[in-house]
Amino acid sequence: MSRVLLFTGKGGVGKTTLSAATAASLAAHGRKALVVSTDPAHSLGDALDVRLGAEPSEVDGSAGLFACQIDPRALVDEAWGELRGHLRTVLAGAGVDELDAEELTVLPGVEELLALAEVRRLAASGPWEVVVVDCGPTAETLRLLSLPEAFAGYLERLFPTHRRVVRGLLAGVAGTGTVEKWDATADALSRLAERLDALRSMLADSSSCSVRLVLTPERVVAAETRRTLTALALQGIRVDSVIANRLVPSPGAARGAAASWLRTRRHEQDAVLAELTGIGEIRTVDHRASEPVGVPALLEVAEQLYGDSDPLPGAAVSESLLEVSGSGRGLDARYSLRIALPLSDDTELDLARVSDDLALTVDGRRRLVALPSLLRRCIVTGAEMDSGGVTVGFRPDPSLWR
Repeated sequence: MSRVLLFTGKGGVGKTTLSAATAASLAAHGRKALVVSTDPAHSLGDALDVRLGAEPSEVDGSAGLFACQIDPRALVDEAWGELRGHLRTVLAGAGVDELDAEELTVLPGVEELLALAEVRRLAASGPWEVVVVDCGPTAETLRLLSLPEAFAGYLERLFPTHRRVVRGLLAGVAGTGTVEKWDATADALSRLAERLDALRSMLADSSSCSVRLVLTPERVVAAETRRTLTALALQGIRVDSVIANRLVPSPGAARGAAASWLRTRRHEQDAVLAELTGIGEIRTVDHRASEPVGVPALLEVAEQLYGDSDPLPGAAVSESLLEVSGSGRGLDARYSLRIALPLSDDTELDLARVSDDLALTVDGRRRLVALPSLLRRCIVTGAEMDSGGVTVGFRPDPSLWR
């Protein structure tokens, strides 16, 4: 499996340029690299100054650099069309009106889901060592990265995973004598479930997949970047780098109105970056006089971005999202659960106990955190929040410790 780097950021911050520059640099240093666009508004071909299609092709004059722009519509027609047909048949057999069955099989987000599945296929099957992905704007990317888990849950509720249960369901709606007629539906559902499991595994594995966040040094963009870091951590997805793009070059000791403007603007940008504390090193790229188009110009951007360092650092071990500590024994014991998340002072956070899970909602994004077995027999006593995450207190539930 190739290493996957996902570039995202607020619209217009230059993620396409930086993803293309990273892939070009990797290829220039002897690594085969594929750069892929999943952004509905494709501009990767413009950045590379080449014509791209849905299938990977080597960029002229750049040995080892491949590129393509995924066509989600074609993927839907090819991969989802067959399964939709099977599902319409099943729903019609269950007595669902034909028009309703048509509407029920149009699932929101399926285009983005299949685009992500195509990225994984390319990472698993191609000759490249690295797949660099130019994702859509942040909000779309967060939805995209949460789709495998959400979609898998939807599928599981509709059709249980176990094939015999699925066959039993189909037999129930179609009649026991015609179950073989519906066997293709079970096969299609099984294939989809396998693809979803593979996607979820890829996103959760920090050794094979990570995100690089691109921002411009503006307060609105920086605030969104903080929220994005928290949302990705909540989903268990690792961010390996934050890149500040388009910094105004320092005018040095120059004088005049233009130099004064540059100095003031750069001071404001530096102040914004200084406020982004606690998120690790921020790489920077200066605003260029001309738009970087074509591989030679992109390599100049990559040289400033990475310098002599490797654009593809070794996979770091992700910090554990959960850490349990405690003291005391029996009913006198007290435990704390640390949930590591980058949070800011204005973060809106809500916690709720749902059976054996802790429902954690951060800025409107919700995730169920499975409690360790020790804490499932405890009740929540309180919670505290700081910039590094949330600490939840527990004590044994007397009714369960007998």
